[in-house]
Amino acid sequence: MTQAEGNEDSLPANLGKPARRALEGAGYIRVEQLTEVTEAELLKLHGVGPSTIGPLREALADKGLSFAQKKR
Repeated sequence: MTQAEGNEDSLPANLGKPARRALEGAGYIRVEQLTEVTEAELLKLHGVGPSTIGPLREALADKGLSFAQKKR
């Protein structure tokens, strides 16, 4: 796998540093991993705010994926 291919699956480059640290600290280093968590769960992470969710949602949508749905 080339470096470019690896970056394709990684978190979006346009995330702020606090959000990136929070996501990576929680173990989320690839876009695909975000399908296992809801937006609300991510917003509980210190450093992740509403402005972080948009780019993450777009990155997921580009791959035909989405965040997990609310647990009932």
